[in-house]
This record gives sequence, structure tokens and C-alpha cells, in this order.
Amino acid sequence: MSTIETQRKLEVCFTPALLPNYEIDGKIVVVIDVFRATTAIITGMQYGVKEIIPVKDIEDAFEYKHRGFITAAERKGEVVEGFDFGNSPFAFMDENLRGETIVLTTTNCTTAMLQVKHANKTFLGAFINITAVAEQLNRESDDVILLCAGWKNKFSIEDALFAGALAERLLNKFNFTTDCDSTIAAHTIYLAAKTDIPAYLKQSSHRKRLGHLNLERDIEYCLKKDQATVVPQFDGYSIKLVEVEVVG
Repeated sequence: MSTIETQRKLEVCFTPALLPNYEIDGKIVVVIDVFRATTAIITGMQYGVKEIIPVKDIEDAFEYKHRGFITAAERKGEVVEGFDFGNSPFAFMDENLRGETIVLTTTNCTTAMLQVKHANKTFLGAFINITAVAEQLNRESDDVILLCAGWKNKFSIEDALFAGALAERLLNKFNFTTDCDSTIAAHTIYLAAKTDIPAYLKQSSHRKRLGHLNLERDIEYCLKKDQATVVPQFDGYSIKLVEVEVVG
């Protein structure tokens, strides 16, 4: 079989609002919310969390809380009153969460995930597992869409930047191709930022938003590469673990 015949298509969707323009059925979607939800979920899985159930609304999360579940909720970057914690990755490092199921709702990421539950497979990506998720995608056989969670259906540069970083690996190292302008744009953003990503993001809206909440430690962690070797997968109901052996 020729190389051309086996190449897989890569697309980037910059916000969930644009999803109606993409064909999701039969494809793999990688949901990206660098600041902070996918980073937090990946961290939790790396530290032994068994399962995370994403829900769209605060009310849904409260129903689970009343049933005795551990619940986490974030809105506008802050922990919602009445819940155990929000979406800081450091909260997900708690040893007491090992083997537990967590119910999570966030401003952007959980809504984005629920919108693509009909995809063939849905993985979660962030800088902290960039090598692992690239390796996982290489093991698959379907075309891939990188979905940026954004901010309230608006473009977020940190998510696009990560999409560009992942696109570079898939296009240059593995057998992917693209005719998608969003993918080219994301890759261009990454090439402009890659020598100093924190400095590049200094003026971004969400980084400023989190900075005002004194979450600089979270920001620093979210931009570190390869802190995790796990790839969470959303099956339409809950997020569980896919683990890959990273080579090289």
C-alpha cells in the first residue's frame, strides 16, 4: 500500500461553535483545554484517579454530589461554592483521589466534550501529555480533529497554540496530511511561539484572567511538556485511562 493511500487527514477546530462545519462521525477528536481542564484531567489520571464523569451544568453536578460522589466545579476560573474543588491540576494530585470517581463541570471543556460524544473516539490532550497523545493518535487509523475548547465559544490562543504543537508532531513525524487552513494557522502560531511559550501567552486573555486569580503556579504547570504518560479517553459517559509507552 502506498504512503499516499495510508495518509490520514488532520483538522483543527478553533472553538466548539464551529463544530457544525466539521464531520465528526467516524473520526477521532482530541479535546484541548490547556488552561486548565484537560491538564487537570490528565493530571488526575496520572495520579491514579479511576474515572471522571463530565457534566454540563452546575445542577447536574449537585445531583451527583447529593448521591455521594466527589464533585469538582469551575466557573470563570474559580471553584464553585459547595463543591470539593475546581479544575486546578494541583487539586487532582491528591493521593486521596486515587481509585476514585470524580464528577466534573467546567466553563468550557466539559461542554466541548459532550458535543463530540458521537465521535469514533475522543481523547484529551494538553502540553503535559503531548508526546503520549501524539503516540496514541499514531496507533489509531481514523482521521483526526483537534478541538479547542476556547472560552465561551470564542477563540483561545493557548488552545490553538497547543493544537499547532501537536499538529507539528503529527504532520512531521507521523503519516498525517492536512488541507485545513485552521491547522496551518495553528501550526504557524506554534512556530512563532515555540522558543518562549510563556512569554508569547503573556498578553492572552485567559492567562490574564487566571493571573488575576493568583493562579500563576497553575499556568506554569499547564505549559510544561510531558509531565504525564497517560491519555484519557471519553466514551460518551465518562473519562477513563488509555496508557501508552512513550519511546524515545
